Amino acid sequence: MSKTQQFEQQTKALIDDLKSVCANYGLGNDGNEFKIITQVFLYKFLNDKFVHEIKQLDDNIAKAENWEVALNALSSDEYEMLMMQLGDSTAIISPDHFISSLFAKQNEPNFADTFDSTLTDIARDNSDIFSVLTEGGEKIVLFENISKYVTDKRDDFCKAIVNKLIGFSFENIFHEKFDFYATIFEYLISDYNTNSGGKYAEYFTPHAVAKIMARCLVPTTKNGKKKKVSNVTCYDPSAGSGTLLMNLAHEIGEDKCTIYSQDISQKSSGLLRLNLILNDLVHSIHNIIKGNTILEPYHKQSSGDRMGALEEFDYIVSNPPFKLDFSDFSADLDSKENKDRFFAGIPKVPAKKKESMAIYLMFLQHIIYSLKPNGKAAIVVPTGFITAQSGIDKKIRQKLVDDKMLAGVVSMPSNIFANTGTNVSILFIDKNNKEDVVLIDASNLGTTVKEGKNQKTVLSGYEEDQIIKTFNNKEVVDDFSVVVSYDTISKKNYSLSAGQYFEVKIDYEDMAVDEFNAQIADIESSLKNLFSKSNVLGKKIEKNIKGLSYE
Repeated sequence: MSKTQQFEQQTKALIDDLKSVCANYGLGNDGNEFKIITQVFLYKFLNDKFVHEIKQLDDNIAKAENWEVALNALSSDEYEMLMMQLGDSTAIISPDHFISSLFAKQNEPNFADTFDSTLTDIARDNSDIFSVLTEGGEKIVLFENISKYVTDKRDDFCKAIVNKLIGFSFENIFHEKFDFYATIFEYLISDYNTNSGGKYAEYFTPHAVAKIMARCLVPTTKNGKKKKVSNVTCYDPSAGSGTLLMNLAHEIGEDKCTIYSQDISQKSSGLLRLNLILNDLVHSIHNIIKGNTILEPYHKQSSGDRMGALEEFDYIVSNPPFKLDFSDFSADLDSKENKDRFFAGIPKVPAKKKESMAIYLMFLQHIIYSLKPNGKAAIVVPTGFITAQSGIDKKIRQKLVDDKMLAGVVSMPSNIFANTGTNVSILFIDKNNKEDVVLIDASNLGTTVKEGKNQKTVLSGYEEDQIIKTFNNKEVVDDFSVVVSYDTISKKNYSLSAGQYFEVKIDYEDMAVDEFNAQIADIESSLKNLFSKSNVLGKKIEKNIKGLSYE
């Protein structure tokens, strides 16, 4: 077992231990369990990262038999200087807020209050960097009182948590990168990031989809080199827990991009914050907004000729909700200021099923409007969007084609999402692509597996790479991909389905005249025989019908 695998097992074991503590105190599968688990895990992570960083900065502390004693031996000026050297990605934690300090105090009276105040003090001291903002400008801080979710034995509950935290350290795994933390993050929130949470449900975008989107937006050239990208902005207007943004940032380089997001769910915004912290993207936390993107988009230009206008981004990724009742504010969207943003129109409110409003069409228009003149985007859409013959769907496709800003479409296998039966495609926008468009039908790829009560289609690594390579190289593959011009697409009524462009193949077989005549004679003979039998049967049926009488 490698060192990384060992750390992964230990980390997952810690998460399981925390969930076990919650279960033992009546919080298993409770609506507040995820708040406790994620906040405690984050506290542990930030605590260990702080210790790791100060050891990197001070050799005496690193080499000391007891690093806490060495840290406490510093003068106030020395301590302040050490804190000033810490990077912005590291939370400032005072010595009395260390896990080891809590462990030493666990038998003191009212320990739950001590535990809660430790978390809230850390949240307050680091609120400027680590807080998520609401669209109204309110701060959602890192931590809250968590013992309040336990009805009794609050002290014992907090003691049990601290005892789980003390036995394992992250110090030796901070050098790990995206793949490690992506796995840990998914494991951490796997029980809480589901579509069972009500109106604004959160759920994972499958890794295969996220990977394909990111690597087609930031392609590797034929010689295996990645095009250099730096100082770019990445945006998701319906970010969820941030799977798409994390994959995109990883492809670009976490230090070469700034993340922006908005999501109506406070839960999702909190999970995204956690994801950013784990993946060394703390510098972007202040751009994470909890709010309604469609009604009140938050990110706006703060200077220049277009000050106050919506911000434009280099890259946009999104897996927006497909259907949602937004009838309460749909009328507010039909305004002069939104005319350009929603250029294709606002979906009508279904008379009998308001929850089936196609809100993804609003997000899609918002994304197109929010792209820089040379921007790129990848959006998950229902496959029906790419062939709809009328309405808003077609108007959007027509704009993408007529304005020459379409890179291509990948139609994914059915059940690529285990929790929805909707077939999906990935729509790629590239305002620089003035040439041909690549359309891929990947619907026949993948292997069906059971996930809980649902069927899910899983792509192999080879299949993922096949899609990515075909798309980036604009390859034509029989019954899999086509490369077509904008003019050809417009003549096909703006259809973006690869299958409608596949050539119909007819197999021809060379045959001698005598052989041909013999086959024709056989066919004629067979037909005569069938006709003869048909006549006999017809007469029998006619005779039987005449013999019928009413009794």
